[in-house]
Formats: sequence, C-alpha cells, structure tokens
Amino acid sequence: MKPELTLLAWCVVLAIVQMLIAVQGSMMQVGLKTLVGNREGFPEIKGWAGRALRAHRNMIENLVLFAAVVLAVVAEGKADGTTLAGAQVFFWGRVAYAAIYLAGIPWLRTAAWTVSVIGLLMVLSRLF
Repeated sequence: MKPELTLLAWCVVLAIVQMLIAVQGSMMQVGLKTLVGNREGFPEIKGWAGRALRAHRNMIENLVLFAAVVLAVVAEGKADGTTLAGAQVFFWGRVAYAAIYLAGIPWLRTAAWTVSVIGLLMVLSRLF
C-alpha cells in the first residue's frame, strides 16, 4: 500500500479519536440522556468539550479534501516524494491542531491549521 494511503488511514484514526473525546466531553456536560436524544434545544457545549467538538468538525471538513487528493494522486500514479511529504505534513499538522485546539491556544491553533493546509496543497500540486 502506498504510504500516502497509510497516512490517510491514520487521519481517519485521528478523526475517530477526536470524535470519542468530543462525545465524552459532551456527555460530561449534558448527560447521556440528552446526548442520545433528538437534540432539539440541545445546549451549547462549552470549554474543552466545545473545543474538542469544533476541532473534530474541522478535521472532518479537512479530511474530505485530503482523502480526495490522496486518492486521486494514487489513482493517477502520481505519488512521489512530494506527495508523501505533503501527507506527512498534513497528518502531523492535524495532530498538532487537535492538541492545540483542545488546550485552547488560538494563534498556535491557526498556525497548525496552516501547516496542515500546506501539506494538503503539496499533495494537490502533483495533480496539475
């Protein structure tokens, strides 16, 4: 398997871990009964749990783009050193983003997000 695909799989693992952290935080704030309900009038999740939820949603948004470009690069046979480096930059940028967002450090969070976007663009660049 191409290493870019392995990194894509690890990104999915990261998204699952983020989801579980967000669910745990939400459950601690609103309780299981509210969490499994229909979520009409669902209260705002705040603090670290709210940050975990927002970080997870951001990961899902970015994971869709990353998956599309990685799958396209591999399908087109254009995977190379740049795409591997880009996939690594994306993954580690996302790990940093998740940890920094959970810790609540705004400017550093944006820097980590920017690093991950650079990695995404590195992979995308090989399609043109």
